[in-house]
Amino acid sequence: MDGRIFNLPNSLSFLRIILIPWFLYYFHTGHLTIAIVIMVVAVLTDWFDGRVARWTNEVSEMGKIIDPLADKLCLASVALYFLWIGQLPLWFVLFALLRDIMIFIGAGYVKFRYSVVTTSLWPGKWAVGFVSMMFIAMVWPHPVFKLYHLKEFFLYLSTVMLLYSFFQYSVRFHRIHKGIDCSG
Repeated sequence: MDGRIFNLPNSLSFLRIILIPWFLYYFHTGHLTIAIVIMVVAVLTDWFDGRVARWTNEVSEMGKIIDPLADKLCLASVALYFLWIGQLPLWFVLFALLRDIMIFIGAGYVKFRYSVVTTSLWPGKWAVGFVSMMFIAMVWPHPVFKLYHLKEFFLYLSTVMLLYSFFQYSVRFHRIHKGIDCSG
């Protein structure tokens, strides 16, 4: 386990955070091509950071924190922006934000109480992936996305996966609290 803060995987997570205001700026000013490229780069950094960490044996405690934090910041920022411009319903944004806040609090609790740094769970990764697909469907100007209502499809699929992953994280935190699972 690598203890360094600045390594390639963590740099990819930091890059994802840095890309947030740039995506919002270019999307808001109507530069859709640039905004889409930035969004795709952000999604790719999310996909690659964990893989690079394992391939290069640079898995770090910081990476276990910064990667999900970057996911949560990206999701929250873009969801709040789309709520602001009327493209996302309030119920979804509140649900996604409250879920992320509760998971963040739960992870902080087990870190400080039991010295366990939890990693992302696959249902959480899938949920973020579906939310990313919804965001891409919302910004991609191709008519096929409107024709087949892909935004709505990914909205409801994201909701189901966010709820399922929240349940999985809750079970994990409960098991750590009860001393059943201390692996994180």
